[in-house]
Amino acid sequence: MPKDTRPMGKRVKIKTKVSDLIKMMPVKIILFALAGALFAGVYVHLNMEPVAVSSLVPVSSVEGAVPQPSAVGSPDNPEELGAVHWLRELAVGKAQAKASGKPLLILFQEVPGCSNCTRYGNSTLSHPLIVEAIESLFIPVCIYNNKSGQDAAALKRFGEAAWNNPVVRIVCDDDRDVVPRLADFGSSYQLVNGMRRALEASGTAVPPYMELLEAELMARESGLETATFSMYCFWSGEGTFGAIPGVIETAPGFQNGKEVVQVMFNPAVVQKAALEERTHPKGITACSKNEGFRSDKEPKYYLAQTDYRFVPMTTLQACRANSLAGNSKKPDEVLSPRQLALVKKIREQPEKKWKNMIGRNDLAKAWGETGGTSNK
Repeated sequence: MPKDTRPMGKRVKIKTKVSDLIKMMPVKIILFALAGALFAGVYVHLNMEPVAVSSLVPVSSVEGAVPQPSAVGSPDNPEELGAVHWLRELAVGKAQAKASGKPLLILFQEVPGCSNCTRYGNSTLSHPLIVEAIESLFIPVCIYNNKSGQDAAALKRFGEAAWNNPVVRIVCDDDRDVVPRLADFGSSYQLVNGMRRALEASGTAVPPYMELLEAELMARESGLETATFSMYCFWSGEGTFGAIPGVIETAPGFQNGKEVVQVMFNPAVVQKAALEERTHPKGITACSKNEGFRSDKEPKYYLAQTDYRFVPMTTLQACRANSLAGNSKKPDEVLSPRQLALVKKIREQPEKKWKNMIGRNDLAKAWGETGGTSNK
């Protein structure tokens, strides 16, 4: 820039644009500045402690009332936490457990976490019936295993490792384990089985929907077998098989010019020979092979004639509900409170274009499409 040789009294301020200054700066200085800003942003993001809503609310805002779980609420959870409404303070959870008589269900989770942690959140902890059971029958508390402060103190209290895969502990309000530690993060069945055993140990009745869920998860994780049976009418055939213990899934269709039902079952509970023996008096015969099966476009025919067709269900629930409907009985006994609340909502809003949920395997997505309902 040329030197200003004018007298002091006549000098004026020289205005320089920021863009002009940047042009005059060496390239290395600009690059270092940008890199420093980027590093600072990443550091702050990775070390930010999430704000727990429960820490902003007194344990008992109304004397004698039992607060409801209301921490990092779905759908704003980190994916590691699934769709459960977790409390984030152990002390708050213990107070609620003592007041309600419910066991504490504590998730020790890494957030942000590895693929095991996100998979557990996106699968097990996002299953609508598991979410409902956790929120309705337990006091859910989440402890981050990679944070300091109250999280680190809780880890030490229970002897849990930091930076670990997901672990669930179901305990009393005095920290005693109700059931052994649940550390198989690859198994949804282990969690539901542990929850069922914890309820029994606590003297709480296990709801039928939870028993069906446990049976289905155990069967799928241990491995299903498939058999095909022919009959004069696959509508009635599917209704017959859907009521048999051990049968997890049914599908009506055609094979070799005959009406058939393909049956997926748990071989640890029932064998193909037993299925044939039980259904043969109704004119049902086992096929020698499963090849050539072509599915029908109207599965669960009896269920499809009712309002219950709009309710997302597991395959086992749908089997049982279809059998009940085929016998002119209400399927209510196999549904959860939130599913029944959805049935009520469907009947109150007949003008709404509800989607047929029969055959939907993506239960979490299907439940979200209904608008969901909570029994809180």
